Amino acid sequence: MNSAARRIGRTLALVLPVVLVLSGTLAVTRVPWATTATDSQVLTASTGSAAKAAHLAPEEALRQRLLVELQEKDPGTALTHLQEATTKRPSLAKHCASIARDLGRAAVAKYGAAHRAQAFSRPVCDTSFATGVAAAQ
Repeated sequence: MNSAARRIGRTLALVLPVVLVLSGTLAVTRVPWATTATDSQVLTASTGSAAKAAHLAPEEALRQRLLVELQEKDPGTALTHLQEATTKRPSLAKHCASIARDLGRAAVAKYGAAHRAQAFSRPVCDTSFATGVAAAQ
């Protein structure tokens, strides 16, 4: 009887950890936040711009998008979209001032004169856009 109990104990000691690891792995792959194999994307080291774009922080992605929008349209539109973005995502509010300053600098670079860039000033993020315009002179 004693040897049978030992044999069962040894078997459980070997099999139970394997079963627990496998069931835990399967449980984690079935949660809704885990990506499926079709959704995942494999990036290699040669995909430089794709890898950088995928790893941008939300505020950096917003900054780049607004700077492109400023070049394509005007600073007023970019400032309006900055205000909308900070209203929708309050976590971006702490980055609003630095983004607005960058928009001010980019506006001076686009128009070549501070007074032309300042014409688009809005009360977004206090006076950060105006600070960026003044710093670019």
